[in-house]
Amino acid sequence: MPRVFVQGQPVASYPPLAPEARRGSVRRVTEVGEEVLHKACRDVTEFGPDLAALVDDMFLTMYAADGAGLAANQVGVGLRLFVYDCRDDEGVRHVGHIVNPVLDRLDPARRRLLDEGEGCLSVPGAVMDVPRPDRAVVRGVDKDGGALAVEGTGYFARCLAHEADHVDGHVYLDRLSARDRKEALRQVADRREEVFARRAAKTKALTT
Repeated sequence: MPRVFVQGQPVASYPPLAPEARRGSVRRVTEVGEEVLHKACRDVTEFGPDLAALVDDMFLTMYAADGAGLAANQVGVGLRLFVYDCRDDEGVRHVGHIVNPVLDRLDPARRRLLDEGEGCLSVPGAVMDVPRPDRAVVRGVDKDGGALAVEGTGYFARCLAHEADHVDGHVYLDRLSARDRKEALRQVADRREEVFARRAAKTKALTT
């Protein structure tokens, strides 16, 4: 059985990096506190080469930063779009992008919250426990305008919910208590330089 799902569909084989990354350039990752991260993104209304190039850049930027997902406002573009390359709790890999994503509202009686560690490329070096549902469904379109519905469980559900938060103008710190938010920012202060050194080395390895 295939262990990789691309755009929500199973495939027999897939390369270590999404093919889009080979066409992309690494962009700067925005950090918590920058305005673009803290306001709702605009719907994508124009589909074409510029959008495709943004998707390419986002994939390569995500890999350079060792991320599992990346939203457009994390590269300074206030559009409703995210990319992902993430494994679920069963080790199944999920790869794709979603334009104009909308996260389904789940019946509280039929969902289970998982309180597990979560990080963010825009909060470099911090990992905090954040409660998220164990299942997520995101609906939207692809870069060509084709309809998409992607479902995830476990860690992949966390990824989908996290990125959907981003396009709505929220970072995971917004879900923390004041005390835990302060701890997360302390972790950033302690680890930021180390994180950026790793990203620089990974960027060099991917682009030379």
